[in-house]
Order: sequence, then structure tokens, then C-alpha cells
Amino acid sequence: MSLSLPEVKRVALLARIEITAGEAEAVQGQLNNIFKLIEQMQSVDTRGITPMAHAQDVAQRLREDRITETDQHALYQSIAPQVENGLYLVPKVIE
Repeated sequence: MSLSLPEVKRVALLARIEITAGEAEAVQGQLNNIFKLIEQMQSVDTRGITPMAHAQDVAQRLREDRITETDQHALYQSIAPQVENGLYLVPKVIE
């Protein structure tokens, strides 16, 4: 697949990108190179290849799920300007 110059200009118009004629020609070349690379990648036989979640065989180090901080809910609510039923009240900014 390759894009013609009018197609590149149409895509730029749809994307609301203003490009000059010279830029459109440069972008056309770049996009066509990308499409060639995609065609090459699609031509590779991948039958029998197991999909991977990551390119490297890595594992995340997980920490123990435990509480490390004390509950200071009451302290924070005591210094808040307005609180009602455990919720912080804020002024209405959108009508």
C-alpha cells in the first residue's frame, strides 16, 4: 500500500494539520516507508509462535500488601473548612 500526494493532503486536512506542498511530499515518503515496513512485518510466518506480553522475560517484583500508614481521617476532617457526613464540602464552581 502506498499513499498518493492528494491522499496525504486529505489526511492532513482531516487531522487539521496545515502542511506545505514540500512537507506533503516529505510526509508522503515517510508514510510510504512505514507502510512498506508494515508489509514486510506482515509477510513473516508467525504460525506456531506463542504471543508474548513483553519482549523480554521479566517479572515484576511485588511487595507484600499491608497497611503502612495510620488512619488520620479524623485529623484531616478536623482541619477542613467544611465537612458533612464524612465528606469534604467545596464551593460550586460550575453551574
